[in-house]
Amino acid sequence: MDDRSDKYRVFYAQLICAATKITDPRIEQAFRTVRREPFVGPGPWSISFGGHPYVVTPDDDPAFIYQNTLLALDSARGINIGMPGAHAYWLNGCGVREGETVVQIGAGSGYYTAILAHLVGPCGRVHAYEIDERLAALARENLKDFAQVELRERSGIASDLPSADVIYVCAGAAQPATEWLEALRPGGRLVFPLAPEGVLGGMLLITRPDEGTIWPAKFLGRAQFIGCAGLQDADAGRRLAEAFAKGWESVKSLRREGAPDETCWFAGDGWWLSTAPAPALTDPIRPHADITQA
Repeated sequence: MDDRSDKYRVFYAQLICAATKITDPRIEQAFRTVRREPFVGPGPWSISFGGHPYVVTPDDDPAFIYQNTLLALDSARGINIGMPGAHAYWLNGCGVREGETVVQIGAGSGYYTAILAHLVGPCGRVHAYEIDERLAALARENLKDFAQVELRERSGIASDLPSADVIYVCAGAAQPATEWLEALRPGGRLVFPLAPEGVLGGMLLITRPDEGTIWPAKFLGRAQFIGCAGLQDADAGRRLAEAFAKGWESVKSLRREGAPDETCWFAGDGWWLSTAPAPALTDPIRPHADITQA
């Protein structure tokens, strides 16, 4: 069975990287190395393409889990291990490097935590937060052999977040948490779904500049997640849905001060997204792709 799993995993990693046009060999190697079996639990499994009903696999052949699909962790609540192709693209977009410190919000059972651990390497660090008690217990067991991972069973919206080079959020929010922005080091990247519960939003990449309140920002593609506790807002969700219906590719910066002007794409409480660019960074943000499912 392990030989079959290895064979499936090699093909799976090649497939999702080819589908998303990723050329970074480190991304492919991470998906090739990390086994999915511990993170999905015993089969049969419920799988889905986003927005479609779950289909139960006929048995526990690992071939079923090495596909570019959602894998249910709790089908009743719609909690899944997200679509690998989308996550591969987003991880490539935020450029996780060896030796960096990553904060992950919403670890689930730990699959993408393990991918992040592979990307940062043994000299890096991954601080993973999971508020759901059952999922946190699964993640703790699944990640026990990853020395560079620290799992915290609590909310990832807190003032004591460690300083990070990358913050990778796997729960939809109506706004970027101030705590996330403040935890970023200069040059640090925040990737989060600007997508409150029930809204098809977008995966937003924000980079902290060395100084100033105008931060480069760009959507990496469309995204929909379960909601992040504490960052839901029904009115903002309605306005975001309207904004996305009019387009999203033109967003170029996050503004943390000043009144919204004619370049405003969406205005939140104390922040707004603009179609005007931020001052150039030495490490530019990669272009977006239209990948929709988390």
